[in-house]
Amino acid sequence: MTELPDWAEWRPGSEYTLGLEEEVMLLNPHDWSLAQQMDRVLPLLSSQLSAHVTAETHRSALELNTGVHPTAGEATSEMLELRRTLEDELSPLGLRCASAATHPFTVWHETVLSTGPRYDLVSGSMRELARREPTFALHVHVGVPDPEQGIQLVNRMRAHLPLLLALSVNSPFWQGRDTGLASARTPLFQAFPRVGIPRAFGDYEDWVETVALLIRCEAFPDPTFLWWDVRPQPRFGTVEVRILDAQMTVTETAALTALVQCIARLETQEGVASEQLVRKREVLEENRFIAARDGMSGEFIDPDEECRKGAGELLEELLDACRPHAQDLGCEAELEPIPSMARATGASRQLEMARGPARLPGLVSRLADAFGHEGLVEVEQTLRDPRAERP
Repeated sequence: MTELPDWAEWRPGSEYTLGLEEEVMLLNPHDWSLAQQMDRVLPLLSSQLSAHVTAETHRSALELNTGVHPTAGEATSEMLELRRTLEDELSPLGLRCASAATHPFTVWHETVLSTGPRYDLVSGSMRELARREPTFALHVHVGVPDPEQGIQLVNRMRAHLPLLLALSVNSPFWQGRDTGLASARTPLFQAFPRVGIPRAFGDYEDWVETVALLIRCEAFPDPTFLWWDVRPQPRFGTVEVRILDAQMTVTETAALTALVQCIARLETQEGVASEQLVRKREVLEENRFIAARDGMSGEFIDPDEECRKGAGELLEELLDACRPHAQDLGCEAELEPIPSMARATGASRQLEMARGPARLPGLVSRLADAFGHEGLVEVEQTLRDPRAERP
């Protein structure tokens, strides 16, 4: 490979270490609307917390960032502490926070953009698209010591993205309406350029040359403006999985983090992903849409057998393959909630909570109450199939 540009230099690190980023919504507790107050909040945070908080494109959102950890348990323990500290520091400011992939009833004209060079650039290039309602995601970084290993993991992780999305779906509402989708965040964010599932790359040099051309032609200033569902992050020495909806509780974040870590080790050591899926981007894109629409009730296209397979069946197969890796990675306990999450996704639980007398404001109140607590959010009624009657 020719000499790499600075942004492509791979930072060496430990294999399968983890770092998390959670996008969080700021709330006005008097009516549970989004609070457009990030510019006010950031200077008032303690130095301990502010080291783990960054602004987002919209003033109603912030991002919590953990350090680097060897296990899912340690990474999410830090995230739980960050969530609780944020709650404590927002309380004197008259604000609350919550985690879900969309705010259930905000509308575009209430959106206020953040200021600063990066967000001015996003606003200038995205124009009215930047004023869409904010969406909120969970990003999982997995350490990979070698760039060639990293790009091959990106290629193979693509095959698992639709199932990861189906398990994480947590955004059925948009602008006060039931969208009929399990993850409304997915098509909303799709309005931005450079999103979705990237193509497979021949090697790391192929990726570098592709990105370098776009940077030289001033499409964007650096690779962080590639908002793909999975991407290499050379400055951290990681592969970053970005397709996941933000989760209500840290328990769910921990389960998804552990699963991503296990898949990374599984693919690196065994390479189990279907070669047909890895090559056929059109099938991946269709399965991604099915996941966003139907969540874990979806049936995905299997290009090897030329049939449809239920997400639940595929998840069972994946968990079986991951179990030996979970033992070696020390994340068996974090994976335990996965079957419960598959039976009752965040989207289906949101729909059930919205049936209460307070409707959507009541749902946001419940999300805020769950923010700093462990355990899956329970609802009073028996959860229905998410394809059945909706409120």
